[in-house]
Amino acid sequence: MSTTVSGLRAALATALPVCAATLLLTGLLSGCSSGADAGAGKGERTRASEKAAARPPAPAPDADAYRRWGLDKPLAPPPAPPARKLTESVKAGGAPLLVRRVPTRDKVVFVTIDDGAEKDPEFVKMAEDLKLPLTMFLTDDIARAGRGYPYFDRLHALGNGVHNHTLGHPNLRTLSAEAQRRQICGQQDALAKRYGARPALFRPPYGNYNDATLAAAGGCGVKAVVLWEATMQINDMRYAQGGKLRPGDIVLAHFRGPKELKGTSMTRMTANMLRSIQKQGYTVARLEDYL
Repeated sequence: MSTTVSGLRAALATALPVCAATLLLTGLLSGCSSGADAGAGKGERTRASEKAAARPPAPAPDADAYRRWGLDKPLAPPPAPPARKLTESVKAGGAPLLVRRVPTRDKVVFVTIDDGAEKDPEFVKMAEDLKLPLTMFLTDDIARAGRGYPYFDRLHALGNGVHNHTLGHPNLRTLSAEAQRRQICGQQDALAKRYGARPALFRPPYGNYNDATLAAAGGCGVKAVVLWEATMQINDMRYAQGGKLRPGDIVLAHFRGPKELKGTSMTRMTANMLRSIQKQGYTVARLEDYL
């Protein structure tokens, strides 16, 4: 019996330092999170895990589909979105956030497409094939022309957001506060009727706004006024600062066709944009996951 007890004591003496070392290593590893996660509380990390678990897995990129659209390889999958959206801090009816760039360390950018003039069916196929996340800012009278809203319904059905770009695309700074309110709230109402909810995001035409614009947008239920840091040209992008993309940049493009693009199609313009994003080491994430 004494031999058994002595052996047990010896085993414990050997095992305890190992367990302590293991616990210490586990603690060190769990502390090596990114800057964004390091400041998160336990509850916030739990919410992030719950959201990730609830979200269906993103479909695997299709290399053949990318090659069909003139791209060498698929974009990298975006990282998991943050636990909290920026707009969660905005009170109902309060002043909206003004966002030119999303504050993130993730190597992601956000593709936004304005107006709604060009309604190329091939672009819908491209967006579906590439599983491309994009955010639409639609102007009512432009979106209604031609194929009309059913075209954007197809893009929306792929999981892409539809947001407010006014009823008639005016320079809002030239309008009275009441006229601005009609332009913004009118399109909020139109989009809510069609898509079931008032959009949280608004982009002023030409990027022009004033204090009355922000007040009207907040009163109409907008949580963020979205501007941009890069614009898509026919073959490449133009940058507000630095001559290259930065994490969280919002990219502005338009629904345009060969007449406006000097013979280039919207799908080719988009392929050029994605190629540039990829070469710079970025991928495309869904704006609504951050805002």
